Amino acid sequence: MSNQLILPAGARIRVLVVDDSVVIRKLVTQALSEDSQIEVVGAAANGKIALQRISQINPDVITLDVEMPEMDGLETLRHLRVEFPKLRVIMFSTLTERGATTTLEALSLGASDYIAKAANVGSLDVSLRRLRDDLIPKIKQFFLAPPVPQSRPSAAPVRPGLAAPAKIARRRVIAIACSTGGPNALSAIIPDFPADLPAPIVLVQHMPALFTRLLAERLESRSKIKVREARGGEELAPAMAWVAPGDHHLVVTRHGTRVVTALNREPPENSCRPAADVLFRSVADIYGGEVVAVILTGMGQDGFHGIEILKSHGAHVIAQDEPSSVVWGMPGAVVKGGLADEVAPLEQVSRRILRQLG
Repeated sequence: MSNQLILPAGARIRVLVVDDSVVIRKLVTQALSEDSQIEVVGAAANGKIALQRISQINPDVITLDVEMPEMDGLETLRHLRVEFPKLRVIMFSTLTERGATTTLEALSLGASDYIAKAANVGSLDVSLRRLRDDLIPKIKQFFLAPPVPQSRPSAAPVRPGLAAPAKIARRRVIAIACSTGGPNALSAIIPDFPADLPAPIVLVQHMPALFTRLLAERLESRSKIKVREARGGEELAPAMAWVAPGDHHLVVTRHGTRVVTALNREPPENSCRPAADVLFRSVADIYGGEVVAVILTGMGQDGFHGIEILKSHGAHVIAQDEPSSVVWGMPGAVVKGGLADEVAPLEQVSRRILRQLG
């Protein structure tokens, strides 16, 4: 069963806005009210009030500020996960080290996603536009439109033009992509790898700058391998993972006999920078099919076209399954496109990767 909920025909997504700032509550309410599929059903000035109101108004999603009087966001989240475990929670985070650290803690406690508040949002119109652009897709990603009845079953997808690749003798690198739900998915996979992991890892997690460094530090503190935010110029080596830094594309390139990381700020792809497609193309250029490519939980389809290229070279593709994904956008696109060699629940992904490394 999918973690995404099917929205009944004609129904709207019910949102509760929780923030101690009257201005922010009004701003979020106004931004969300402009979308016909979303209904703001209430607001609360702190977590204590929010917990009291949930049973009365029955929201589908809560937007939750971190710093509030009486009961802050993290404490509220702990209560929510016990009392209302299926409720979707989107944290409001600040673009500071403290805000990023708190956001990662919130995600580990069960927050579904987050948006980052800008320090200076400018005019009211700019603020509203940014909220619409950032928050509305985050809310809608958890819901599916009602299924359209089909007169007969759909045929299995066919990938034209993908010739059968030569058999690959060994896999020399692991390439991973994820978005919504990714930090927790990575926390379930990376610590499972042994200290003598025989291949390097390169990965894209859609996150802003600063957040990606703290994510790498958090993963390394729990793992037997080294995990670093890439800075460019580092040589890929076994038992090391390189995380694409926020607002930069990560690629791999050859420098003499070495394969090294490189960063660039070329335009976003799939509205993302870093983008998985950019990383996967470069991995295909350097390693051909000697790759284990892994697509984890996430919104959208970033990574799909890169996987097409890797697959054409003979890479082995593992996609996270739908029930264990927070959002089955990225892995779902790969599976529906007929590109996945394996579709695995999260708890089996690390084992499947290690099997490919022999």
